[in-house]
Amino acid sequence: MLKERMTPEELSQLTGYSRQTINKWVRKEGWVTSPKPGVQGGKARLVHVNEQVRDFIRNAQRSTQEPPFPAELAQDTALESLLLTLAKEMTAAEQKQLSSLLLREGIMGLLSRLGIRENN
Repeated sequence: MLKERMTPEELSQLTGYSRQTINKWVRKEGWVTSPKPGVQGGKARLVHVNEQVRDFIRNAQRSTQEPPFPAELAQDTALESLLLTLAKEMTAAEQKQLSSLLLREGIMGLLSRLGIRENN
């Protein structure tokens, strides 16, 4: 349930994303925040849950009911799972840039850029 103001931790529990991801969204999307009362140091913030935040959260919400990978598949799908998680954490613009890079240069070009494989 959304309140008028929520901590990044509360939003992370609601959406299934990490607190760090929520904080990244706060910065990238320019969400309005205010200091959390009673917390010294000024780092603890409350996110003002306006219509912009509601829409963003609705569109980004993860299913927390997804079953975990079976143990025998975990090793085989670890990289795939990591890549999918990373892609889901990227903004639409970042996803588009990555797709463009992969289409333009292919896997060999990507590996070369990463210093994993030399161009011949």
